[in-house]
Amino acid sequence: MDETAEIICEKQGQAGVITLNRPRALNALTLNMVREMRRALDAWADDPQVTRILVQGAGEKAFCAGGDIRRLTELLQAGERDEALAFWREEYQLNIRIKRYPKPYIALLDGIVMGGGVGVSLHGSHRVAGERYLFAMPEVGIGFFPDVGATYALPRLPGAMGAYLALTGERVKRADAIMLGLATHSVASEGMADLRQDLIDGKPVEAALARAAVDPGLGPLSEHRAVIDSCFSAESVAAVLQRLDEAADKGSDFAAKTAAGMRTKSPTSMSIAFEQIRRGASLDFEEAMKTEFRIVSRIGEGGDFFEGVRAVLIDKDNQPRWEPAKLNDVKSEDVDRYFASLGPQEMEIA
Repeated sequence: MDETAEIICEKQGQAGVITLNRPRALNALTLNMVREMRRALDAWADDPQVTRILVQGAGEKAFCAGGDIRRLTELLQAGERDEALAFWREEYQLNIRIKRYPKPYIALLDGIVMGGGVGVSLHGSHRVAGERYLFAMPEVGIGFFPDVGATYALPRLPGAMGAYLALTGERVKRADAIMLGLATHSVASEGMADLRQDLIDGKPVEAALARAAVDPGLGPLSEHRAVIDSCFSAESVAAVLQRLDEAADKGSDFAAKTAAGMRTKSPTSMSIAFEQIRRGASLDFEEAMKTEFRIVSRIGEGGDFFEGVRAVLIDKDNQPRWEPAKLNDVKSEDVDRYFASLGPQEMEIA
């Protein structure tokens, strides 16, 4: 086993154990990691010695904070579009493999779970959250869009929570993740090692998880569910903001803060995300992933993605100059263009 490898895939006891091993980069995914993970999952699917999959992140800060966005941005800016799209194509195909995996797929989540980290955890059968768990899909803040299966998963959350998470990029801690179904089990951080060993030793999955589970209590979002459902069920992003403003005028500090945060995000990205939620409710998982590949194939044609990465990740001035800058200037036909068929370039289900 190479401890310096970006990803470590090995059999331990009855488990196929995958460790995302870039702790200094918050275990951000690279194309090599995606390919190694897929290779291991394919090999273990028919291996009778492997009865369950365990996925974990190295270090104590993150399970996985996303894809290597800076690298992907550099590729697009250098005209290496095909190489960038290879990452997204294979990442999305991996997400489908996880969603359809024939064995228990248990993600041990005791840290940051964002972007690509959501894709390699949320679609598995079990998501085990420790005290450091922190979920977000913050893509609209960098001129991108909620991908890696968000088109399918977010519309299926309770009420209008999916639209809330997509349009705000707000962070969710463990208790709210359990309430929403983003996580299936809550475990004390100090109990993770024992749980991992029980699963490696072949203890029945459901029994081992039930034994380790703790009550996470009520999360802060629970008291705002009524405002979220009322505001984020509106018929457009502009209407969501109008309802939030009305709720703020009636004294909701939560609504005021939420509206203010949304007004810093990319108007184009929010419009795409809203349409994802609207369309995604009626799509199966494979069609949702093909939809996301259509969007990502076109995201580099606009300027917001590059500007968002510059402002948030490179210069870190947090002053992106979106184009268009106003929500009312985003045309519906421009949004629809992101969702149009790619013809012969459509993503294949592999």
